[in-house]
Amino acid sequence: MKKSIDQILILIFSLIFFQNIQAQNIDGKDYTHLANVYNTFDIAGDDIFGQRFLSENYTFKDKVTGVTVNALTTSRHGNSKMYQTHPQWTADGKYIVFTSNRTSKKDNYDSQYYAISTNDFTITQITTGKNGRDFHLGWHKNVAYQFKGNNLIEIDIEQLLKDSETGNVKSSEDYETLLATVPKNIKPSGLGLDASEKAAYFSSKINESLYAIYKVDFITGKTVKLKEVPFWVGHLQANPFVEGELMYCWETRGDSPQRMWYLSIDKNGKVTNRPLYEERENDWVTHEVFMGPDKVLFHLMGHLDRLQENQTGIYSLNLRTNELKFHGQTGDGGYWHCNATPDGKWIAGDTFDGKLYRINADNPKDTTLLTTGHRLLSKSPFSSEAHMHQSISPDGKWILFNSSLLTKNDIMIVPVHPK
Repeated sequence: MKKSIDQILILIFSLIFFQNIQAQNIDGKDYTHLANVYNTFDIAGDDIFGQRFLSENYTFKDKVTGVTVNALTTSRHGNSKMYQTHPQWTADGKYIVFTSNRTSKKDNYDSQYYAISTNDFTITQITTGKNGRDFHLGWHKNVAYQFKGNNLIEIDIEQLLKDSETGNVKSSEDYETLLATVPKNIKPSGLGLDASEKAAYFSSKINESLYAIYKVDFITGKTVKLKEVPFWVGHLQANPFVEGELMYCWETRGDSPQRMWYLSIDKNGKVTNRPLYEERENDWVTHEVFMGPDKVLFHLMGHLDRLQENQTGIYSLNLRTNELKFHGQTGDGGYWHCNATPDGKWIAGDTFDGKLYRINADNPKDTTLLTTGHRLLSKSPFSSEAHMHQSISPDGKWILFNSSLLTKNDIMIVPVHPK
């Protein structure tokens, strides 16, 4: 009942709010045609599901490279792309989804998810409230998956965006489908979507020294424990191309004894769990992502003297053969994050001081600096400036990244191959 009352109050407020905007007649001059300007990015707005914001898009030439950079957000709020292990574009490629605290009030740091049109750069709020987390876009459908408490739901983003465009947004529940309810004694953390889009994976803390990885089936609704491990499970991500495979890390918020792990489930339900790239004492592995169906891409960090005893830089590892391939290293403490085009031919690598490079996966000498200055004050990973966390679009044409060049954190894109 309380939920229904809250929804009614929000609806009433919204109607009054927009009515006041549209009734802008001052000293005989009508400003109604400028009503949308009320949704400027300098105002901490209200949490209104499906509301639209004017474009904040700003293009500029990089002062060093001359490449055109497109800043998709330019507000004074905290705007950030999602982590690079997960998809950033809707399945049809028409929207980029990001997080922002633009509707958060003073001393309240709630963020919501927003979709920005790749056509006209308008922004639409696609989540609401405080009880949603672990957001994952669909691989093949224009939907999102999210845990609300122990309920795993599917959100029909495509219909929501259509309704928002025509001004006919319904309640958030009208776009949700309940897929499964996880048992109450389990607290889901992280979300990886199986390539089949018929199941998902998550982890849960059992005690201070024990975590478990689970699979939840969308058809049966059942939750099954796959594996217990004696460390904090982080960065869980499913193989986007192969069913029943996922990668996760031994999370420490720093270096770990053996960071990368791989779990697979065969047709008979047998679970195999193994380490990826068995680490040496002076290896610091970080920021692993998939590089096609059979490879993972990762870094051997090189920012400390002791780490430089071994060759550092960007590497790929073949999941089927364990073949290791070196893709280059740079100065300024070395590369930091990485991602690859869907065909695996090009890699995007960044540095601590905010340089972004395009690297030929078959020839590390063929490296091009694309843009600079996105972490102006940083010479190490341990600063408050944005982590670039770059991702490459499904069509292989664009690199999406976080930047502290204009504000504390904005999201920007550059072409993989500038003209």
